[in-house]
Amino acid sequence: MTISIRRLNGALGAEVGGVDLARPLDAATADAIRAAFVGHAVLVFRGQDLDPAAQVAFTRLLGTPERHVLQQFALPEAPDVFVISNVKEKGQPKGAIRAGQYWHSDLSYTARPTSASLLHAIRIPSYGGDTMFAGMAAAFDALSPTMQGMLDGLRAVHDYTLAYETFFSRFADRPPLTAEQKAAVPPVEHPLVRTHPESGRRALFVNPGFTRRIVGLAPEESRALLDFLFAHATRPDLVYRHVWRAGDLVMWDNRSTMHLAVADYDMDEPRHMHRTSVQGDVPR
Repeated sequence: MTISIRRLNGALGAEVGGVDLARPLDAATADAIRAAFVGHAVLVFRGQDLDPAAQVAFTRLLGTPERHVLQQFALPEAPDVFVISNVKEKGQPKGAIRAGQYWHSDLSYTARPTSASLLHAIRIPSYGGDTMFAGMAAAFDALSPTMQGMLDGLRAVHDYTLAYETFFSRFADRPPLTAEQKAAVPPVEHPLVRTHPESGRRALFVNPGFTRRIVGLAPEESRALLDFLFAHATRPDLVYRHVWRAGDLVMWDNRSTMHLAVADYDMDEPRHMHRTSVQGDVPR
């Protein structure tokens, strides 16, 4: 199988052509996709007709699938598939509504954060609903050597409840976490800068959704430094904005990106997607 790879942005992102992900991939094609993923951090596959089983099978080429703490939004017939949707059935959402409408890196609040996420667009609204990706390796490279040196050795606390305090608490249609769900994801510490285990590139590893504070700094110092890093990482030249089409499958590397689902569409129009994820390692 011959594939094409077209770069989409100076900081990150590429579109892969000539691949039907519903079919088993030969070893050379799988290796080429994995190499492109490490190199570009975000890969776009257009026009994919995938059922949940095929998406899980493709996900396994990158590692072991993992399941989200919100298991009520997993597909019963395919529990490795997490549904992100504003579609409601009998007044209840069929998936995680308003998911990711803030900058974050998937499951950075766990001891072994998600390495890769794959999102397949089933239904999309007539306008809006893009996803923005920030290149955190490019963001680290763009810092001065002095700032890079200052960040070395610092650690930050990541906490899933932060997103509920700062974002989800505004919306009645996104219920709070249960006590059991909170207990399953206690706050964790990670290095502020992590090294990618495959490429060796260094990347910022903080995000507004889940990073509560920097360890060892006074609250006002922590807030000022985090706000600077968030603003720096989301500069236009470091961000790829994906305009969805039905059938798109987009995969991204959470070890070197963060992302945001833009909530600029009519919530009465369906936005229904299937996400799979790959278990990660301990950030170092």
